Amino acid sequence: MSSAASFFSLDGPLDSMPAEGQMRSANLSGFNTLIQRIGGEPRAILEKFDIDPWLARDPDHFIPVKSLVDLLEYCSKAFDEPLFGARLARLQEPDVFGCVTALCRSATNLHESLNRFIDFIPVVHSPSAELRLAIGSEITELHWYVPQTLGRNDQANFQAVVLKLKLLQQIGGPDFRPLYVSLSNEVRERDIAELERYLGCPLRQDIEGDAIAFDTDFLSHPVASANRLIYKLLGGYLDKVKAAARKTTVERVQDYVRGALASRSCTIERCADKLGMSVRTLQSHLSDADQKFSDILEHQRTELAKDYLQQEQLSLDDVAANLGYAEQSSFGRAFKRWTGQTPKQFRRVVLGASADSVSD
Repeated sequence: MSSAASFFSLDGPLDSMPAEGQMRSANLSGFNTLIQRIGGEPRAILEKFDIDPWLARDPDHFIPVKSLVDLLEYCSKAFDEPLFGARLARLQEPDVFGCVTALCRSATNLHESLNRFIDFIPVVHSPSAELRLAIGSEITELHWYVPQTLGRNDQANFQAVVLKLKLLQQIGGPDFRPLYVSLSNEVRERDIAELERYLGCPLRQDIEGDAIAFDTDFLSHPVASANRLIYKLLGGYLDKVKAAARKTTVERVQDYVRGALASRSCTIERCADKLGMSVRTLQSHLSDADQKFSDILEHQRTELAKDYLQQEQLSLDDVAANLGYAEQSSFGRAFKRWTGQTPKQFRRVVLGASADSVSD
């Protein structure tokens, strides 16, 4: 692969994506702060719902959606906080949704932005998410749907609506105003006024389903942070990730390895945590596919090393660091074991052949 080609394309996702029933733990950002403010012990609560407190600090870690839903409902009851999910969302930013938020901010107008949000939230944030844009001549509604298998999820829905409103206000600009919000939650009469302050608009209880409504004219409003370069690069990447539908355990391990190599902490234990399973379960899944974690790790390192070595702007130290090696010498020995050549010999042969083909 030439350096130009490698710059504009990727052989695989930069990181593993959430599987069905999972979501990014970024939804827990601010949780510790809020629980401590109201006199609780966040670590004990997280562990009660089988969420590792340490791993929960990583926004790109995955947790079961059901665990988050049940945790929020528990906190609402335990601390007598009927709008706990909304209070948590007020401490958060739309970046909870991951890189799709950056894509939305780079779009040309609100319509384009929301279409990409709908396209990629299931890819980046949680496959359980399902959204739809209902465009009318005067009023447009952003609808979302929650799987019935999650059971009672009022607090997760409060969190979701506040976060979506924050995103809409960011991309819609200072003039954006929601017309109303409808929620499937049962909201107590005495909590409506406070919830409406959080929402910045009336709560319509005469409309079924979950939706945020706004003037259709806003769809054409330009996004102040529009950036076509970011939009094309990030949008193109997410299009490929969505099309790839990498859902098998082997593929997800490959994705994890590619994203974690440079951190020098690419281990089967961290991989299992990232994928939301035990090490034993992960090993079993890989064994069923006649694979081992160590073999996947070595194969990914080999293929990435060959790609990196074809990029002249990368020094051998850079290549070694990108592959998780502390020293170039360690990488050199490993590469020779994999290919029978030193990194310098491989680079000389490949770049020399590339130059010859161009001159021909």
